[in-house]
Amino acid sequence: MTDDTAPTPASQRLPRHALVRDHTVYACVMGSRAFGLATEASDTDRRGVYLAPTPLFWRFEKPPTHVEGPREEEFSWELERFCELALRANPNILECLHSPLVERLTPVGEELLSLRTAFLSRRAHTTFTRYAKSQHGKLLADVRLHGAPRWKHAMHLLRLLLSCRDLLRSGRLEIDATPYRDRLLEVKRGELPWPEVDAWMTRLSAEAEAALAASPLPESPDHTRIESFLTHTRRASALA
Repeated sequence: MTDDTAPTPASQRLPRHALVRDHTVYACVMGSRAFGLATEASDTDRRGVYLAPTPLFWRFEKPPTHVEGPREEEFSWELERFCELALRANPNILECLHSPLVERLTPVGEELLSLRTAFLSRRAHTTFTRYAKSQHGKLLADVRLHGAPRWKHAMHLLRLLLSCRDLLRSGRLEIDATPYRDRLLEVKRGELPWPEVDAWMTRLSAEAEAALAASPLPESPDHTRIESFLTHTRRASALA
């Protein structure tokens, strides 16, 4: 009698790290180094997108939607999952498409980057501000419990709010925070009082809200273009 619950033999499992090693179409550095906020102590956060070969989807065990590693601080998404999250205006995913520090780029990756504007829409206001409210709540909890927030997290929340406001105003996603570097690093070092930092966050949220009505961004992303890209990319992989 066959055991239907038996795990897949190791020899038949999908090589997760091999997908990153052999099939990455786009890889970049994110975090403080991409935002222009790095210091000597900053980590190197790597993010990537891999294209799982189409024949792998014909198996019972599907390719993973994401892979952590193989290096420290490295995380990659399968192309379809990455596009799904970008279409939902996930802040972290959208920002990956705008990193100035590109480490790997194939023709498929170039096509993905050419579609950056197709992912952008006014939905970003909802997702960015929802994430910001969640992080702000955690900062307030730290203030209540410890008398001060985690200042590094406060800095990154301010950077995100700046990015959101400017995206809604201009229709372009800019992740370079160099113009605000000095003041943001003051926040990171805890050199500004929390009420002042909190007031800055409140002001940025209000400015983003005010920019929404007149934003040049479309109401929704260009789902058709993204799906067409994914379809012909999968087809080309199958034929290869």
